Amino acid sequence: MENKKSFIGEDFLLQNKTAKRLYHEYAGKMPIIDYHCHLPVQQIADNYTFKNLTDLWLRGDHYKWRAMRTLGVDEKYITGEGSDEEKFLHWAEIVPYTVRNPLFHWTQLELKDPFGITDLLGKTNGKNIYDHCNKLLQKPGFSAQGLLKHFNVKSVCTTDDPCDDLHYHEVIRKSDFSVKVIPAFRPDKALQIGDGDSFRNYINRLSKVSDIPIKDIDSLLQSLQQRVDHFHQHGGRLADHGLKYIPAFDEKDKKAINDHFIQVLKGDDSVLSGVMQDNYAGYVLFHLCKIYHEKSWVQQFHLGALRNTNSGKLKEFGPDTGCDSIGDFRHASGLAALFDKLDQTGELTKTILYNLNPADNEIFATMTGNFNEGPGKGKIQFGAAWWFLDQLDGMEKQINVLSNMSILSCFVGMLTDSRCFLSYSRHEYFRRLLCNIFGKDMEAGLIPDDEKWTGKIIQDICYNNAKEYFGWG
Repeated sequence: MENKKSFIGEDFLLQNKTAKRLYHEYAGKMPIIDYHCHLPVQQIADNYTFKNLTDLWLRGDHYKWRAMRTLGVDEKYITGEGSDEEKFLHWAEIVPYTVRNPLFHWTQLELKDPFGITDLLGKTNGKNIYDHCNKLLQKPGFSAQGLLKHFNVKSVCTTDDPCDDLHYHEVIRKSDFSVKVIPAFRPDKALQIGDGDSFRNYINRLSKVSDIPIKDIDSLLQSLQQRVDHFHQHGGRLADHGLKYIPAFDEKDKKAINDHFIQVLKGDDSVLSGVMQDNYAGYVLFHLCKIYHEKSWVQQFHLGALRNTNSGKLKEFGPDTGCDSIGDFRHASGLAALFDKLDQTGELTKTILYNLNPADNEIFATMTGNFNEGPGKGKIQFGAAWWFLDQLDGMEKQINVLSNMSILSCFVGMLTDSRCFLSYSRHEYFRRLLCNIFGKDMEAGLIPDDEKWTGKIIQDICYNNAKEYFGWG
C-alpha cells in the first residue's frame, strides 16, 4: 500500500453524477463556521508558526494516540520523551494499518490539503513527507492564522473555562485578522462537586477571578453570572457543557443543596451521594440556562461520554489523552424535565444536543421537536455526529435520523471539535457524504430531480443555516 498514489481524488465519496455536481457546484466552496472546537486561542492570537508536522498534527490528538497504542507503539513515541521526528515516523508506520478507521481517510485528506501530498503515507516515505511538510510550515500561509484563511473559515468558537481572562480573544478582536474568534463558556468544573479538593480549588479560583466571595449557592450563581457577563463583553455568545447526562434535581431541595455545598466547601465530602451530586449539578445547570436565555446565547450539551476510564493513564497523563469511551446513560427524562422547566417560564434558549451513543439517536432527534417554536427555524438542534461518531457511518446515521424524525433542511451542519488546525478536512468529509446522500436519493427518484433547489438546501446545511442561527458568519 505504501508509496501508492492516494485513492482520494476530486470525486472521493461521490458515487454518481448528481452527487458530484452537488458537491463541486454547491457544497465544496462554501465558507466554514466552526461553532465548536478546541483550538488553542493563544496560537491564533500569536499567529503561531508550527515547529514541525508533529507539533501541528500529533500533539494533543488523542484519536491518533489511541490508534498508536492499539497497534503496539511504545508510549515513548506517543506522549513520552521521544523526539518529534521519531513520533511522526512511528505514526507514519502504522497509518496503513488504520484502514477502514476514519483516521485513514482524515490522514490522506489532511496531507492532500494543504500540503499537496497525494502519496499514501507509510513507513518508507514518512521521512520525506515529514521533511517536505516541515519546509512548508515555515511559510506564512501555514501559520495558525494562515491555515484558517486557507480553509475559508469565517468564524471559530473556542472552548474556554469561566476563569479565563480572555486576553487572547481581545488581542484577536483588536487585530486586523479577518476570522472571528469567539469564546464559548464551558463551566463543567463548577458542576463537579464530587471532585474533592480539585472542586474546592476551582471554586476558590472562580471566587478570586469574579471578585465575589463564594460561600453558598447564591454567591456561586452570582459569580457565574459575573463570568457570563465577562464573556459576553468579549464577544461570547455560546455556552457548552460536557456531561454524562442531564442531572435531575428538585428546586424544593434548594436548602439541602445549599447546606451540602457549604459543607463540601469546608472540606466535608461525607455528605455527598450520587443523588446529592445530581441535585447540585442540576440546580446550578438550570440557573445557568436561565442566564444564557437572558443573554440570548446558544447553549450546547455534549452528552454520553464515559471519561477517564483508565485510572492509571489518568494519573500519569491527565484527562483527554485517549481513555474515554461511549457511555450507556439514560437521557430522555432528564432532557425533557430540564427543557420543560425552562420552557414553562419562556427561558429556554437556542440549544444544540450532541449524542455519543448511536443507540440514543432517535431519543435526541425526537426531543428537539418537543420544544421547537418560531420565529426562527430549528431552535432546538440535534447536533452533528460527535467524537466516536464523526465518521462515515456515524454521520450518515445522524443525518438519516435527523431527516426521519426532525427537519434536515434546518440543520446547522458540521463542526471540527478538534485541537488541530488541519481538521477542517472533516467539513469536506461531511459535505461529500451529504452530497452523496442527496445525489443517490435524486437518482433513485426519492426526492425531486431539482439540482438548483437541492443545491440550495445543501448550501444552507453547510453554512447558511449556521450563519442565521448564530447571527454571525
